[in-house]
Amino acid sequence: MTEQPESAAFRYLNLLVALICAALLGYAYWLQYTQFLDPCPLCIFQRGAFFALGLLTLVAALHNPGRRGRTIYALLGGFFAALGTAIASRHVWLQNLPPDQVPECGPGLDYMLRTFPLSRAIRETLTGSGECASVDWIFAGLSMPWWTLFWFVALGTLVLTIGLRRSPN
Repeated sequence: MTEQPESAAFRYLNLLVALICAALLGYAYWLQYTQFLDPCPLCIFQRGAFFALGLLTLVAALHNPGRRGRTIYALLGGFFAALGTAIASRHVWLQNLPPDQVPECGPGLDYMLRTFPLSRAIRETLTGSGECASVDWIFAGLSMPWWTLFWFVALGTLVLTIGLRRSPN
């Protein structure tokens, strides 16, 4: 029995999204451990969103569900991409504040997770701090949060498009 063309496209495109997420995470870890570019708390949350999106799309590619399952995977993928987009947008906003409006540096994420209740640690992290406002890496004129914002929008659009597409029959 041969695979339907829309089923094959769904699998391959989800696998592509998973590979892109893995490559982006690999590059982030390479920067951290070989270039000593420590991630700020917002960067770590963005990594979490890439991980969730990549894992979900890998499972979707391996599962190869029917129409209803594709819709569920697409909506979950869209949620993770939207979450990453919101975090990256906040990060971009912090980086573009005038210097006198940048919040003070706060404690690290590991400290907050150890000492604060989880809800407060998440709230404090999403508020951002001075370390999140510094620009330590630029490629083609854009900082890393700009690039992660681009990738979340692009991958989220792709996941939603392939998962919500109606078959021609």
